[in-house]
Amino acid sequence: MSNIKWFVYDAEGKAPGRCAVAITKMLRGKDTLPYFPNKLGNCGVVVINAAKIKMSGGKAKKKEYFFHPTTQPGHWKKITLGKLLEKSPAKVMTEALRGMLPKNRLRDAALRRVRIYPGAEHPHAANIAGGQND
Repeated sequence: MSNIKWFVYDAEGKAPGRCAVAITKMLRGKDTLPYFPNKLGNCGVVVINAAKIKMSGGKAKKKEYFFHPTTQPGHWKKITLGKLLEKSPAKVMTEALRGMLPKNRLRDAALRRVRIYPGAEHPHAANIAGGQND
């Protein structure tokens, strides 16, 4: 992983799905040549301003995420997108990316190359290749 090029992606004012599409293209290497569907690209992505994403319509109140807090059957919990964005903005972006990546072994490897931060500050300034990427 030492030869990975890191890029900064600013998510401020963008929808989570649109951000996930752009980040997924970078991670999979679809924006560079040659492209191999069975290998990841040679880059990692630092996502900043994840707490400032925008949602259209009433998604903040209507869209729900389900999870199991315990291992007991039937113990479903749900949280709305707005509350999850306040509590953990990185989780919203991670779930959007998880849905856009292929459902195979590359998904976990690609998600390890993503660092998500709610604000504009991040500790990876020394690793960044070419500055901000939109």
